[in-house]
Amino acid sequence: MPIDIAVVMDPIESIKIAKDTTFAMLLEAQRRSHRLHYVQPGSLHWQQGEPCADLTSLTVSDNPKSWFQFGDQRRGSLKTVDLVLMRSDPPVDSQYLHDTQLLSRAADLGVLVVNDPRGLRDMNEKLFALHFPELCPPSLVTRRADQVREFVKTHGDCVLKPLDGMGGRSIFRARQDDGNLNVIIETLSQGGRELIMAQRYLPEIKDGDKRVLLIDGEPVPYCLARIPSGQDFRGNLAVGGRGEARPIGEAERHIAAVVGPELKRRGMVFVGLDVIGDRLTEINVTSPTCVREIDAQCGTRIAADLFDCLEARFG
Repeated sequence: MPIDIAVVMDPIESIKIAKDTTFAMLLEAQRRSHRLHYVQPGSLHWQQGEPCADLTSLTVSDNPKSWFQFGDQRRGSLKTVDLVLMRSDPPVDSQYLHDTQLLSRAADLGVLVVNDPRGLRDMNEKLFALHFPELCPPSLVTRRADQVREFVKTHGDCVLKPLDGMGGRSIFRARQDDGNLNVIIETLSQGGRELIMAQRYLPEIKDGDKRVLLIDGEPVPYCLARIPSGQDFRGNLAVGGRGEARPIGEAERHIAAVVGPELKRRGMVFVGLDVIGDRLTEINVTSPTCVREIDAQCGTRIAADLFDCLEARFG
């Protein structure tokens, strides 16, 4: 049965369709004859007691020269759609949080919102991993420079990062004898005003920072290992890492088995776990990626598996 789907995403004209997971979802939804509605950026609002948006009918095509076409636009209540895909990229700033509050009201009215807006507010992608300390590398979250310096002294080789970044931005590797350590801490913490995270450096990063995708708490059989280029310790694709799809191993299955039930309980239908070696480093809930890369290398259809799960909720 066709349903009406609204998608909240970054500007569609700016995406790179070969790597865009939201686009993979839109292609699959259209293949199933669902009706697509693009939420014009910045248009979520509250009017006459209901969450509303500027909704534009949308057609997509897997064509790098012309991948979308808009149709009619209307301003209306979100209760006129069945499903909202919340796929805006971080940062999770005040505007993002306000949007999730409007989407929570849509969920109260019976609209399925993926992922659950409450979870998007509550689950910082770096901090929430610390709910499972037995799975994580040694970690510290603080504003205090002296605590960071002591942590680096204890562990010798560490990674320092902000809590609201994505794509590898502003991630530093630092050692005790690094002459720039104080500057790194000052920059990340904005002079002690912002919390930052320090984690022990994991040398297994050379074999890839593995993105493990979960659908309703269950892992996809293949992950994408994002392997550093050799000129950078980070494996993120956005900073030049190479993506190599491979079957998930026992470590990834174990982590998914521990984390998956809690994610499902919180309504987080589509999630990406970041795993280095056998350690969990992040839990990505806002707009996890890597579907297109895994599908291209393994012949999977991950968006189809996702929509099988979503359609089951509509009976």
